[in-house]
Amino acid sequence: MAVTTMLTRGSVLFFVGVFFALVLNFLQIQSESSVELHSFFDEVLQLFASAWWVPLGCGLAAAFIGLVYPLLDKRLGEPNMCKGEWSSVMRCVAVFVGINHASAKIDFANNMQLSVSLAAMSIGLWWLFDRSKSGFGLGVGIAVLATLITQLLVYHGVYRYTKAEFLFIRSWLPCIVFSGGVTMGNIGRQLATYDGQDSEDSKLKKD
Repeated sequence: MAVTTMLTRGSVLFFVGVFFALVLNFLQIQSESSVELHSFFDEVLQLFASAWWVPLGCGLAAAFIGLVYPLLDKRLGEPNMCKGEWSSVMRCVAVFVGINHASAKIDFANNMQLSVSLAAMSIGLWWLFDRSKSGFGLGVGIAVLATLITQLLVYHGVYRYTKAEFLFIRSWLPCIVFSGGVTMGNIGRQLATYDGQDSEDSKLKKD
């Protein structure tokens, strides 16, 4: 039963991660293209013509993060800031999309201003919807690991950015990954609350 529940939650998190990857990639592509009406179809084609493994990788990462966060909460005894409410999770998702939209649409004076602004917004997201030490540590670890892996992929020509400011990647990547990790962690925590409800329901049925 536990394995089935984990697989179900992992599948949901995987598809959510793939969906976020496609939507956020579309925002980045749209920000780098012209604003003409006919360019919309070019943006859609460019979205699906990009590396097909990127959404899959994001889906796997989302499943891993969403499953690990509630496990860490149980091990460390840290409270869940979502408090069993999907409204809090949806607000977290909205802030995460807003941070990504800001990185794509707002023209900052320089890369340093962009990085500092996104870092502040990402930490603000963590403070509003998480506040756990495990969430912050895991988010930072995931951001550093994702940045290093992406640097290696771009260096070896597996993937590339049209504009690179931070060595081989975009300067917004670590902050977006951090805030995305916190967001997927909250979704995973919320999905994990149903495990306890299911166990209680099964006990009531037996009684």
